[in-house]
Amino acid sequence: MRQLTSPSGKQEKQQYLHFRWQHLRAPWHQPQGSELDNLEEISHHFMITDKDNHIIAVARLHQVNQTLGQVRYVAVSPAYQGQGLGRQIMVACEQKAGELGLHKIELNARENALAFYLSQGYTNQGKSHVLYDEIQHYKMEKVLAEPVLTSAVQQLVKTWYATIPMSKAMGIRVLSATKDKLMTSCDLAFNKNLHDTMFAGSINTLATLTGWGWVNLQLEQQGLSGDIVLGKGSIKYLAPIPAHAYAVVDQTNIEENYQNVAKNKKAKVHIVCQVYSGDILAAEFTGTYVVIPKKGEE
Repeated sequence: MRQLTSPSGKQEKQQYLHFRWQHLRAPWHQPQGSELDNLEEISHHFMITDKDNHIIAVARLHQVNQTLGQVRYVAVSPAYQGQGLGRQIMVACEQKAGELGLHKIELNARENALAFYLSQGYTNQGKSHVLYDEIQHYKMEKVLAEPVLTSAVQQLVKTWYATIPMSKAMGIRVLSATKDKLMTSCDLAFNKNLHDTMFAGSINTLATLTGWGWVNLQLEQQGLSGDIVLGKGSIKYLAPIPAHAYAVVDQTNIEENYQNVAKNKKAKVHIVCQVYSGDILAAEFTGTYVVIPKKGEE
């Protein structure tokens, strides 16, 4: 059974990079290591494996700025070409780009892959560069459908900006919101420290407000109301964030029960919010939020 995943663990990552080198660099007599660049740790990596867990296709998505993503290192094993794997892995890149709130994807396509990318909705912007003095590349672009944010999500952002001035200064925004997950981000340039990585206070604020936002949306969805305060919170900083970060609250990491709110009583919600840079888990925030019935309702 074929499986689409992201490489995890040292050995799997080495196999993933070896596949990239084997299919994209070795045929042109390039040394191992030439398949790497300085964006690996802040990118999103995808691979497809066969029933024996052998890698048969790869691709990488890098977030250039708040609206633009770039896809690189797309390769499908010759033995599996023509079976839809290229389309499958590009869809994965585009779905991740959509989750990140990106509006457009760009890539540089080899001449022999032009027809494939055109069939996937990319437009040819003309010649870009020649690799190894022989492989002509063309710049391709695709505009993605902008995520549709509900009125409740839009109101959440307005509430942040109106009541917590720092959230507006940080440029905190909702990337996507579903019944199972809330993803947010913030302006990278504003939130950097003297080391050119994301300021720890900004990481903590982003995570805290993402958890607060989840509770806010759940109350809205259930027709409930109350003041949400952070009762207790702690954060572990696991890796520096040198590029765009995003915070994720996933329902699988939440303990919540709003029945007390419906009875005009206090309710506690335990949330884990994870902050990523590319595929790297950079911080993990654990918070307990308390929903307090508004005065006159208890």
